[in-house]
Amino acid sequence: MDVRTLGHTGTRVSALCLGMMTYGSKTWREWILELDEARPLVKRAVEAGINFFDTADVYSLGESEVVTGKLLREFQPRREELVIATKVYNPMSDGPNDRGLSRKHIMKSIDRSLKRLGMDYVDLYQIHRFDKDTPVEETCEALHDVVRAGKALYIGASSMYAWQFGKMLNVQRENSWTRFVTMQNHYNLVYREEEREMIPLCLDQKIGCIPWSPLARGFVTGNRKRGEAGDHTQAETVRGRTDEFGHSLYYRDSDFTVVDRISEIAQARGVKNAQVALAWIMTKPAVSAPIVGASKPYQLEDALASLDLKLTSEEIAKLEEPYEAHPILGHS
Repeated sequence: MDVRTLGHTGTRVSALCLGMMTYGSKTWREWILELDEARPLVKRAVEAGINFFDTADVYSLGESEVVTGKLLREFQPRREELVIATKVYNPMSDGPNDRGLSRKHIMKSIDRSLKRLGMDYVDLYQIHRFDKDTPVEETCEALHDVVRAGKALYIGASSMYAWQFGKMLNVQRENSWTRFVTMQNHYNLVYREEEREMIPLCLDQKIGCIPWSPLARGFVTGNRKRGEAGDHTQAETVRGRTDEFGHSLYYRDSDFTVVDRISEIAQARGVKNAQVALAWIMTKPAVSAPIVGASKPYQLEDALASLDLKLTSEEIAKLEEPYEAHPILGHS
């Protein structure tokens, strides 16, 4: 397994991060795999050399963290070999303070996450979104205190506008508080708006990107059909039929044109579309490790196989040429 540095830190992570949102409780989403279903996939990931795992408190309302902790202890009992990331921000109940990035919520949430994970600390504690209702000074100081308390080694952020991220980085610098080392952003071949401002900012500030949805929630694999956006019932997977958030992100005609290019290169190379899409994102200098999800063994195998695929400059240009600008997607 190739390893890369986590942003500009000295911590090494596998070139792929396994996204744990897929594992937890079906009561949250019907396509979720529960503990026993998830076991062989996590086992294979660990055996393949993946040491980087990303979850969040909101995934299955905490059950994803429980499953993550149980399975990783089962297959890799040496905690020092693992890089575990989780997140805070989204509502965990109807309570008015059980959400957002207030000091009150952050301090309670890190303790709850650690208890569910069965761990003394997480390697990367991330804010899941930007909280416009909480002063950034309050959020940044609370995150700094989480690190000072030894409950997290590093902190990271996720989808927001570049000006918001820049504002938080400036507050951290001005107060000598712990700075973000990663940005978990929405980035793939059919959504490249991050290349305009966020990725240049990350490169300038030496922030590592760990993109979510590098396969566009499966869209780049070619299993969606033109005209399907209004009728999901014919999608090939349960997630394809039920993932309303995913349907709000893609399905423009130009998105399908990009997928056609991916398919052409995949067929010429004798590989899967997913391998081409992941090989492309691996060429981007800001990327530390894309976050891949896997509900079926072949999806994990395709992700692993992508590490051996090296695209030519001509292939990269062919993949990128048909892209058209999108509205900002995934910040809310």
